Amino acid sequence: MLDPITLNKTAITNLDVLNEAWNYQKPSSFSRGLCLNFGAVTVLLISGTASIDETGVSVHIGDFRAQLRRTFANITALLSAQGATWHNIVRTTCYLRDIERDYAAFNEERTAFFSALGLNPLPASTGIQAILCRPELLIEIEAIAVICPAPAADPHTT
Repeated sequence: MLDPITLNKTAITNLDVLNEAWNYQKPSSFSRGLCLNFGAVTVLLISGTASIDETGVSVHIGDFRAQLRRTFANITALLSAQGATWHNIVRTTCYLRDIERDYAAFNEERTAFFSALGLNPLPASTGIQAILCRPELLIEIEAIAVICPAPAADPHTT
């Protein structure tokens, strides 16, 4: 039998842009994300993130593109809190309330956002139509990021 190893995990938060779910008017029991350390490699698990402001209020009601941009900003802030960027993202799962209506706008906005960041290769991703946790939300994204140490410089190279 293998000895269990205690996993080094900490919650990810950035209260400047996104409150904690347990502070909602109707509290919810989850972390905005988890930071998992595996020695030299760190994995960030970003929970489903949407167009929510620092007080827990849904913003940009009825405006899909604005909700998506706020979602990207919230994820960016959560990554930043851990010293990461979208360049560390390896996978996203994107939940759209109405994929037939909103996918074209989603793909245009995501392509522009990723292009502006110079992401190459692009993250692996799945798009799913789903009923989201609040009826006014049109998009929610979860993400996985990996942070690895930079390779050591070769002392034999000049």
